[in-house]
Amino acid sequence: MPTIERLDALEILDSRGRPTVQATCVLAGGARASASVPSGASTGAAEAVELRDGDRARHRGLGCQRAVANIVGEIQGALARRSFAADAVGQDELDRAMIRLDGTPDKRRLGANALLAVSLAFARAVAIERGVPLYRHFGDLLGEPPRRMPRLTVNLFSGGKHAGGQVAIQDVLVVPMAASTTDASLVATTAVFHAAGAIVQGRYGQRLLRADEGGLAPPCASAEAMIADAVTAIRDAGLEPGRDVALAIDVASSHFYADGRYTLDEATLDGAGMVARMREWVGRYPIISLEDGLAEDDWSHWPALRAAIGGRTAVLG
Repeated sequence: MPTIERLDALEILDSRGRPTVQATCVLAGGARASASVPSGASTGAAEAVELRDGDRARHRGLGCQRAVANIVGEIQGALARRSFAADAVGQDELDRAMIRLDGTPDKRRLGANALLAVSLAFARAVAIERGVPLYRHFGDLLGEPPRRMPRLTVNLFSGGKHAGGQVAIQDVLVVPMAASTTDASLVATTAVFHAAGAIVQGRYGQRLLRADEGGLAPPCASAEAMIADAVTAIRDAGLEPGRDVALAIDVASSHFYADGRYTLDEATLDGAGMVARMREWVGRYPIISLEDGLAEDDWSHWPALRAAIGGRTAVLG
C-alpha cells in the first residue's frame, strides 16, 4: 500500500507566462513524481477556486506562493506517513482527505490548484510504483482498461478570451478522423495548420500570431467565418472535411450572454435562437463536438440543444 513520504511544491510559469503550481509526491518505496496544474483564461462561475497571492507588485497578483506554502505545510502535515490503497478507493480517500482539510465548498482556503497538483502527483507516483503507464493506471482506477488511444484535438483558430475577443467564440479545433496512428494524425494536423496559416496571411494580411492556447487568431468577420476558414484550410491541405478531419468548437457562450440574451456576431439571440444557430452550424459544417454551446446558467435550453444536435455531435457543458 503506497505511503506518502513527503510532498514538495514549486511556483512555475505556464505557457501563458502566468504562475501555476507544481507538486512533487515522494512515496516511502522510493517512487517520485511531479505534476503541474493548468489554469484557464475562461472559467465558469461554479468552478473550484485557484488560490492566488493577490500581490499586485508580483506577477500582477497572480502568484501562487500561498498555494505552494499550503502544500509543503498544512497538506503535507495531514498526508505525510499516511498510506492509501493503489486503487480507486485509495485515490478517492486521498482526494476526500484534502477536501475535508480545506473545508470550503469551492476549495478556496487551500486552493484548488494546490489540491489538484497533489492529487495528480500522487496518482503519477503510484503508477510509477506499480510499474504501469499513467493512462493504464487511470484505466485501472475506473475498472475500464483502455482499448484505444484518444483522437487528437488540436487548436486551429482562437477567439473570445483566448485571443482578445476579435470573434465571440473561443476555439475552433481540428480532429483527425481517418488517421490510424498518432504520427498520421500529426501529419494531417500540421498540414491543416500550414494551410490555415496561408489563409491568415493571404486573406487577412496577418502574421502567424498565436493566441493563448496556440491557435491562430485572424480578424475574421464573424464566428461562422472562422469556422468556414477552418473547413477551407482542411480542403487546401488536400483533405476531406468530415472524412479525414472534423471540427470541434468551444463556443464559451457564457462570455457573451447577459440578461437572457446572447450577443453573437451582429445578432442578439434568446436561448431558442442560440439553439437554432448551433443546429445550423452542425448541419453546415463537420462539427463532431460542441462545447458550451449555451451559457452555464441557461439551464432551461440545454435539453433543447441536446435534442437538436445530440445525435450528430457530442454536446459538452
